[in-house]
Amino acid sequence: MGRHEVAATGGTRHRDDVQGMRALAVVLVIAAHAGVPFLAGGFVGVDVFFVISGFLITGLLVREVEAEGRLSLTGFWSRRARRILPAATLVLVVTLLASLVWLPLVNARDLVDDAVWSGLFAANIHFADEGVSYFAEGTGPSPLQHYWSLAVEEQFYVVWPLLVLGLAALARRAGRGHLTRRALLVVLLLVSGASLAWSLVATTADPAATYFSTPARVWELGVGAVLALVLPRLAPRLPAAASWLLALGGLGAVVAAGVVLSPATAFPGYAALLPVLGAAALVTAGSTTAGQPGPVRWLLTCRPARVLGDWSFSLYLWHWPALVITEQHLGRALSVTERLVAVLVVLNLAALTYRFVETPFRSGRVAVHLPSPRPLVLYPASLVLVLGAAAGSWQVTEWRGGESGDNPAIAVRDRDHHDETVALVKASVRAAREEVAIPSDLTPDLLDLRQSVADVGACDYEADVRRLCVRGDPAGERTVVVIGDSHARAWIPALERITLDSGWRAFYLVKPQCPAGHVSVAPLKEAVVFTGCDEFQDWAADQVAALSPDLVVVSSAPPVNGVWVEGRRVLTIEKIAPELERGYDELFDELGAHAGRVVVVKDVPKSATDPGECLTSATPSLGSCMFEPVERATILGDIVVKSALLAGAEVVDPTPWLCFEGDCPVVVGGTLTYRDTDHLTTEYAAGLAGSLGRALKMTG
Repeated sequence: MGRHEVAATGGTRHRDDVQGMRALAVVLVIAAHAGVPFLAGGFVGVDVFFVISGFLITGLLVREVEAEGRLSLTGFWSRRARRILPAATLVLVVTLLASLVWLPLVNARDLVDDAVWSGLFAANIHFADEGVSYFAEGTGPSPLQHYWSLAVEEQFYVVWPLLVLGLAALARRAGRGHLTRRALLVVLLLVSGASLAWSLVATTADPAATYFSTPARVWELGVGAVLALVLPRLAPRLPAAASWLLALGGLGAVVAAGVVLSPATAFPGYAALLPVLGAAALVTAGSTTAGQPGPVRWLLTCRPARVLGDWSFSLYLWHWPALVITEQHLGRALSVTERLVAVLVVLNLAALTYRFVETPFRSGRVAVHLPSPRPLVLYPASLVLVLGAAAGSWQVTEWRGGESGDNPAIAVRDRDHHDETVALVKASVRAAREEVAIPSDLTPDLLDLRQSVADVGACDYEADVRRLCVRGDPAGERTVVVIGDSHARAWIPALERITLDSGWRAFYLVKPQCPAGHVSVAPLKEAVVFTGCDEFQDWAADQVAALSPDLVVVSSAPPVNGVWVEGRRVLTIEKIAPELERGYDELFDELGAHAGRVVVVKDVPKSATDPGECLTSATPSLGSCMFEPVERATILGDIVVKSALLAGAEVVDPTPWLCFEGDCPVVVGGTLTYRDTDHLTTEYAAGLAGSLGRALKMTG
């Protein structure tokens, strides 16, 4: 969160209470990320920061326009550069260096992309595009993921002054002399209203991406901006009693949001109204003539709160990488003591950063020698430093992950199975049990493992596309339709080879986190109905009916975040199983009426740990990285198989292509099997084309 001049809207008096609000916000964020049990919703502190930013920045801009009759963009952006870039750049570079020392190599490599996007202040676009969630399972979060909020603020700092300047120019051209607060207020209300409406709709359809979305967050900054315009006239009229109630109610709303909300809450959406309006109430109470009277004012203006408020930007920057890198380095959740130690380290880092980095650039010797517009050079300087560190990190990971030695790929010694794939899996399991060295030449390269994602072409249904894209052999006389989630998508490389070689048209109706069966699920770690999935299931069923395909292939992972039954989300196997069976019974009845054949590809075994992280840890081995399938996923996958068999559908079990005698190697021959805990690599899936084609009876 950027630091700003702390001034009242109607004048220039110092606002200690705003510093206290910053302290409250950053304490909530750190508490939530550090796992404090009763503050799981502390991430709402970011929303408090947004309200403060909108309030202070708009006040500064409007006062400058009213006092000077113009707005200096270079002056404004220079002040932002001095306050944000030095500390943000320092943490970016240090995090990259720390990842090389303490993170598995594959994670350090992934962080390079994250750092570049963060340095460009476009991290929110990057993480939204990847469908990332702070609370995603399978692979660990990025140590730089918290830079998404800085990106939102920076984008606001670019666009909002330009809009104010444009409106001022229009006012002069219209002969009205200067920009009025009323005109600016009307524009703000329209923009904020549209943003809030979009936030409500998009949060329901795609919560993970909306969380990072600037359009879905603009209204939060807009609320603060509206306050900056109306409080100079409104605040003096508020009686002391109203100010006291607003302060108490605002503080209660913000704290309550931190207590009652959780990572399972669809956010921002309706849920964001509680912390945003609470922050607005606190700002309003502090803007009255008397300021916030009583205990709330004391709490927000006491020395510890003001100090934490001063450190809040650095605290925010340091806390997330410190917690994430420590946890990923240890390969487990942190204990209470370890989290406390990490927070204490962060406090010291923040104090040092505030004193030796923030203050000199904000008001110290460096600031004296950087009058406007010279600080603008900090933007390219920051980018050069980040890009240099990213390039260096890339080279180090390339060197450390480069092929070394001449360890051969695992080969079949004694063929004891007619299927080449099964024979190679058995040989790979035996090699892992014997602690044979990891092959030197792996496919895909370990450093490119995360990018091994099947291509869906122009029809990316994750983005709510609603049209058909023919794949395979467009002139083929036979048609196959694939339906399911990202696990069905993982089979596309194999199916592309099969359909091209055998003359089949193919349609891949796959949407991540959306199972094929007619069950209502919740997105990862969010306790809401995934309405986008429900709509897609209905649409996919209509397409199957219209196409009347020769073959429908069904593949899905079991719901990882529960299913909805009569308005309640259920999570246990005992409660999920009946609903899952009902949903797939309904699906197979529909498919049977419109498809020549229906085949279920049973879900692939799931690993409890990330194979990529294991293979790039300090002391990896084939044996230590081999896994046993997660029992829950196996049980729920068997329910789909049972439903399919009872409906007369066929079943293909890929387990023998991945595991032998309950053990699943992460390297088969010289190929990496999984890109994370439960998705096949495109290379291994493509190599299964022969086995899958025969099993599906699509080839000879």
